[in-house]
Amino acid sequence: MADPKKRVEENVEGDFFVDSTCIDCDTCRQLAPASFAEADGHSYVYAQPQDDEARRAATRALLSCPTASIGGADPLVARGVMAEFPLEIDDGVYYNGFTSASSFGASSYFVRHPDGNWLIDSPKYHPALFQRFEAWGGVRYIFLSHRDDVADAARYAAKFGAERIIHAADRDAQPDAERVLEGTDAVRIGEDFLVIPTPGHTRGHCVLLVGDRHLFTGDHLAWDREAGELEAFRDACWFSWREQTASMAKLLDYRFSWVLPGHGARIHMPEDQMHRALDQLVKRMESMR
Repeated sequence: MADPKKRVEENVEGDFFVDSTCIDCDTCRQLAPASFAEADGHSYVYAQPQDDEARRAATRALLSCPTASIGGADPLVARGVMAEFPLEIDDGVYYNGFTSASSFGASSYFVRHPDGNWLIDSPKYHPALFQRFEAWGGVRYIFLSHRDDVADAARYAAKFGAERIIHAADRDAQPDAERVLEGTDAVRIGEDFLVIPTPGHTRGHCVLLVGDRHLFTGDHLAWDREAGELEAFRDACWFSWREQTASMAKLLDYRFSWVLPGHGARIHMPEDQMHRALDQLVKRMESMR
């Protein structure tokens, strides 16, 4: 639980606060931008929620914080908000919340599909999520974009008998994974799911394209809210920026209208606009080699 004695000094007065254990993962700022902002390496409450919806948004942020660094929610409101997760983003696509500190607060997602449901990267294990997944028919596949964001994937796999999918180059993060991919060729799983290897952030990084609409991008590609453009994380490229640039260019061969990252903001725009934004990003990355 957040410690009122460790409140960061930027917090405004009121019930909600952020304490000094914050790791600046951006989760709260995505879920409740009307209440949370970024200071020097941490988040803080810049405006106390003034109505029910704003309080619910701040409570979603509190529940999703990987380090329990947010305090101030009404327990009754928190119990009601907990039942809202996973949060629907688009038809059949959900944001799980309950981010894990071991994944530095990375977002994870759930896709409902008649041929079997998918967990995209992993949240921390939480009974509220398990119960909802179970009610929706369980989990058939767990796609792990790369080594950093596996969190409690093994526990969910054991609970549901799910098949974990990871690239061989990052397999040591899940050495007992049920399906291990090799090479750089895209792999289709069923009719609607395409795994595309995108080495760069890590050697074994992959993205998942669902239905030529939703691209789940791990730590490869995200939306920069401040700049209003697609971004890659040069300072968090652990393997090869040259490889990541080439991997990004490869995505120009595909069409999608959603980018759903592990880190960074989600974005939805028309396909043609997305393609132009991606092309612009590739050009910027090539100039940074």
